[in-house]
Amino acid sequence: MKNAIIDKQHHKQFLFKLNLLGILFVLGTTYISFGQTKTEKIDHLMEVYAEQGTFNGSILVAENSSITISKGFGLANMEWKIPNQSNTKHRLASITKQFTAMLIMQLTEQGKLDLNIPITTYIPDYPKSTGTIITIHHLLTHTSGIPNFLSFPIFNDISKKKNTPEEIVTVFKDSTLQFTPGEKFNYSNSGYTLLGLIIENVTGKTFEQNLHELIFTPLKMSNSGYDHFETILKNRSTGYEREGENFRNSNYIDMSIPYAAGSIYSTVEDMYLWDQALYTNKLLTDKSKDLMFSSHIPVGPWHYGYGWIIKEDSKGNSNDNLRILEHNGGINGFNTLISRIPSEKHLVVLINNTGKAPLDEINLAIRNILYDKPYELPKKSIAKSILEVIKTSGITKVIKHFKALKKLDNYVLIEREMNAVGYQLLKEKKIDEAIVVLTLNTEAFPKSANAYDSLGEAYLLNKNLEMAEKAYLKAIEINPDLKSSIEMQKRIKKEKQ
Repeated sequence: MKNAIIDKQHHKQFLFKLNLLGILFVLGTTYISFGQTKTEKIDHLMEVYAEQGTFNGSILVAENSSITISKGFGLANMEWKIPNQSNTKHRLASITKQFTAMLIMQLTEQGKLDLNIPITTYIPDYPKSTGTIITIHHLLTHTSGIPNFLSFPIFNDISKKKNTPEEIVTVFKDSTLQFTPGEKFNYSNSGYTLLGLIIENVTGKTFEQNLHELIFTPLKMSNSGYDHFETILKNRSTGYEREGENFRNSNYIDMSIPYAAGSIYSTVEDMYLWDQALYTNKLLTDKSKDLMFSSHIPVGPWHYGYGWIIKEDSKGNSNDNLRILEHNGGINGFNTLISRIPSEKHLVVLINNTGKAPLDEINLAIRNILYDKPYELPKKSIAKSILEVIKTSGITKVIKHFKALKKLDNYVLIEREMNAVGYQLLKEKKIDEAIVVLTLNTEAFPKSANAYDSLGEAYLLNKNLEMAEKAYLKAIEINPDLKSSIEMQKRIKKEKQ
């Protein structure tokens, strides 16, 4: 209900009617649903996200191992308007890591691997200076100190080409370690690339063959596999990226690059089979599973196991804590999340094929529904609303509209969304409008170097060197290592001389 005023005298009667009708009762921005099943609540939640364009993909939720909802939202292919379904095949991205960890643990149980000896035992030509002090345990827990090769300047060049695992390893193997192995956590796809190569070296089979023989086939996960771009794959979704208020096809990446760190495709239904198998000894003994799910290294407020993040959260209205096993992932056009609560046998799988969906936020709302806790429906985007005003009324009413929306509880301001609107306007050659939007973004997020860097770019396109330099200097003040602002500020300085 909108703007409902409930006097105390009729409060009970009003709530009774809501209960009969199954309507959402609004307390600020918190929603309590009456007369709805958990399935209906989750379905409604996801419909709102889908309508707002912030979720487009497939979802499965299981409560006590029983599937509560398994459904697709939005489109798997926008060109042909093919809807997402529960059997749509999506890229899992870094959720792949838990499958790689499983293969490592299976081979360890078979006596083919030792988690605590140097990786040069299994990759003899790896540099001895670092390979003799790094173990498989370090690779599994992101504590090896090997830098993440995705951050290397060469990554953009190699990402569109087919590479063997050995060729990928060549990119980072001679790098200086960022810290002593085992000292701390630093997320590294490089480590999981090495794990894939180790799996291949000790089995004499490809990483893909091991996946099918040791995991997918035994579990009847017939809709899962290693994603090859050239393969005609039934029910495969297309990955998209948001560009302002619109979507575009995501940038191409050859799937030999993510490899054992992020190459798998699957469906939410197959991920349910995976989840259920982890409650059994079909793949691994309890002793090995306990090791895989142990809290090996702190990651902020949480811990990392082997391919899993271990969290804790409150249970319902009690003081009891829940142990949660999670992992998310992101790759061109896709972001993903799996969340398991083993003590309750609850499961949430979210796979989005438009990139950058707020999956943690969605997951928390679903968890609250499962435990009968208050939850929030997604708020509307101030950035999107601003763009609509610009298109219909120009820039004259933007600032007033912006300030009014910031006061409303059902609207949210997100820095990257405002930034994206600014760049969309720049692309449409609406530079004045972009400057207004990006200026508002810096005022709302005064500690964001990126916001000032973007504003500087807009002023530069407007040939206003003074204001561009001012914005870039502010960005450098906030982040002295921001290369783009440093380079542009030097360029402006030369042009002014």
